[in-house]
Amino acid sequence: MSTGNWIPTSTDNYSKQIDRLKNEIDKADAIVIGGGAGLSTSAGFTYTGERFEKYFGDFIEKYGFCDMYSGGFYSFDTLEEHWAYWSRYIYINRYLDAPKPVYSDLLKLVWNKDYFVLTTNVDHCFQKAGFDRHRLFYTQGDYGLWQCSRPCHQQTYDNEAVVKKMVAAQKDGKVPAELVPRCPVCGAPMTMNLRTDRTFVEDDGWHRAARRYEDFIRRHDGLHILYLELGVGGNTPGIIKIPFWQMTFQNEKAIYATVNLHEALCPFPIEKRAICIDADIGNVLAALVR
Repeated sequence: MSTGNWIPTSTDNYSKQIDRLKNEIDKADAIVIGGGAGLSTSAGFTYTGERFEKYFGDFIEKYGFCDMYSGGFYSFDTLEEHWAYWSRYIYINRYLDAPKPVYSDLLKLVWNKDYFVLTTNVDHCFQKAGFDRHRLFYTQGDYGLWQCSRPCHQQTYDNEAVVKKMVAAQKDGKVPAELVPRCPVCGAPMTMNLRTDRTFVEDDGWHRAARRYEDFIRRHDGLHILYLELGVGGNTPGIIKIPFWQMTFQNEKAIYATVNLHEALCPFPIEKRAICIDADIGNVLAALVR
């Protein structure tokens, strides 16, 4: 299972692959969607270029940031500066809708199917598009949640109200000191509920979602399952990509499909039961909806 083969993407093959994927979506007993960063990128949630410049021009000028993501790791001198940056970051990537209808197109394809979503994305685009929240497992956290930075306890906190206050009140690259979030238990600064190190809090909601996903996989064992991987790169292959390959290999009725610009590949042992489409996800989903 370690050898990957690229699937040719001629115009003729592209059309056939689209037709084949549509047929599998229609006929599958169940669909497991694996959503990666490329899915949100296709939806317009880009972290560089015009969008980054629009919302972070002042930070670019002051700190020389070249993209939104790397700016998130910058060690600011004060928490007021840190949360001025992060409140804006959270607001545009969690509480604004994606510019393009990629997620809503995906929902149109699976709304009447037995589906479950496993994603490493933390922008909540699935739920904002109308996906059933009980069929979603956000493995790596959520921009909409805070946790204690220590952490002194395993609980997360919704941040929407405070984030919107921060965005409205910030001035000269800082938020008012009274808006800096602190742990209600120990008083330590709050931090994002994102899996960046061993301090990541897996709260009760995380564990309930994990159990629902495990139960979904167990209940559909041996059935005609479509493992639909969208925009998953090589940064964390052990969460979606490799498990999808393994489960496809172990189930002769399963089909693996990947849509990923410049990264549509699969291992040789499942090649005959794989659909690999090297194209923009939004364009492919729009074609499938049509």
